[in-house]
Amino acid sequence: MTTRSLLDDNLHLTRAVELIKLGARMAVLESETPLSHERLVRLYREVTGQSPSKGQLPYSTDWFTAWQPNIHSSLFMNIYENMNKASALEQVDLLIKAWQLYAEDASAMGAEPILTITRAWRLVKFVDSDMLCLTSCTKCGGHFVTHTHEYGPGFKPFVCGLCEVPARAGKSRRTGAIH
Repeated sequence: MTTRSLLDDNLHLTRAVELIKLGARMAVLESETPLSHERLVRLYREVTGQSPSKGQLPYSTDWFTAWQPNIHSSLFMNIYENMNKASALEQVDLLIKAWQLYAEDASAMGAEPILTITRAWRLVKFVDSDMLCLTSCTKCGGHFVTHTHEYGPGFKPFVCGLCEVPARAGKSRRTGAIH
């Protein structure tokens, strides 16, 4: 093995370990690193002491537009987009750094981060595939995750869930609820 390929392998291993520590599912690891499935499973067991979760990943754009998840998703996407404009990070590194900043911001506001690293990865994929986008609120001007082509010029105006809080919002004692 050349020095270059050893460095690349170490970089991929470091990224995989960081993603595992953040709670990423196998689909994220397999998509974002060139490491084999078997190697990732061994690494996952080594890092967490247990086998990776099995089953399908959540695949619904609707989760990201529900009131509370939308606030968290929008916070993450604004961080992600701003970092993307201001840095030359690779997409996987951008995902990791943006999610870490999102989790810090949520904790600083007294809320548990309800957007997992896996959901954040899925959100970026939905935005990249033009299924979701950031739309400006017509009242506050903030940018929020919405379904593409649902709001904006030629469509109905968008008012965010912070400007028009739903009647039952914040009534839950659930993790991540805003009180």
